[in-house]
Amino acid sequence: MLLLVGLLLVFGSTRSGGPLTQQDRIDSIAKNLACPTCSGESVYVSRAAAAESIRTEVARQVGSGIRSDDEIITFIEQRFGGQVLLVPRATGLDALVWALPAAALVISASFLVSVFARWNRNKPKAPTTQDEKLVNRALAQEATKQDD
Repeated sequence: MLLLVGLLLVFGSTRSGGPLTQQDRIDSIAKNLACPTCSGESVYVSRAAAAESIRTEVARQVGSGIRSDDEIITFIEQRFGGQVLLVPRATGLDALVWALPAAALVISASFLVSVFARWNRNKPKAPTTQDEKLVNRALAQEATKQDD
């Protein structure tokens, strides 16, 4: 286990922190943007005219060196609308995309716990001697009816 932790630490410390070249940076940004005319494709993958236009704009902005990656993504979002983001932002109304599944999971789990607890409380108890006597009497009456 110690060897595994050591290997992971060495791997983590030698990994690069971000894109190395301008093209790496352009590709990284393009992978986070959705093609406005394609269904579910990133700008990086799509070959549609709109995706090409966005890639060209991203390349121009990266080449100018004035804006950070987040600023470029915000610029593209303002130009094309919020649907151009592959991963919604975690603020405002978009935060519901992240919060609703978690809330549904918590509510479902608490509902199941309460149902199982109620089910366990209403579990039938072991029969008492009175119950056994009642059943034996009913069986005896049934047997006498069948004999007649």
